[in-house]
Amino acid sequence: MAFELAPLPFAYDALAPFTSAETLEFHHDKHHATYVTNLNNVIKGTEFEGKTLEDVIVGSHGKNPAVFNNAAQHYNHHHFWLWQKKDGGGTKIPAKIQALIDSDLGGYDKFKADFVNAGATQFGSGWAWLALKDGKLSITKTPNGENPLIHGATPILTVDVWEHCYYIDYRNARVKYLEAFVDHLINWDYVLECYEKAV
Repeated sequence: MAFELAPLPFAYDALAPFTSAETLEFHHDKHHATYVTNLNNVIKGTEFEGKTLEDVIVGSHGKNPAVFNNAAQHYNHHHFWLWQKKDGGGTKIPAKIQALIDSDLGGYDKFKADFVNAGATQFGSGWAWLALKDGKLSITKTPNGENPLIHGATPILTVDVWEHCYYIDYRNARVKYLEAFVDHLINWDYVLECYEKAV
């Protein structure tokens, strides 16, 4: 069965002024759509056809770059949209996640600083992550389309630091974009949902 591009979980203008409708139209309708189209083309006739997206990512890593890159980018983007919402972000965090941020990451302020720093210091294209491994949260960064799945961890939040994600709205001010994401856009309810599925 072919992979499909889900519609955005919010209106194109819902995240303004932090992310513009123009950015979302290009990012979702062009960039993400291309990854889905390419994935469906390159997976045909391979051992990964018919597998779940997560299994495709883990199985193709280091074996089939075309399948891996497009599968991982489809996964990353699909969840990236769900990890955002209008009037999100900041300290409106479910108690269970807040407790983990306090115990594993040194509290909200340190989480924010370290998460923004991970995104800011990812050289070139990539992602910053909040991931769960062995029952503990950690902040990581990955290049290109890689994600924590290939390192045996479960992603519960990400921010995209490919330039097409922020350049229309922020030009080269990546840190400003990252701070706006944390302060105003994170869908903490979906973070909790991902955490609860993982434990």
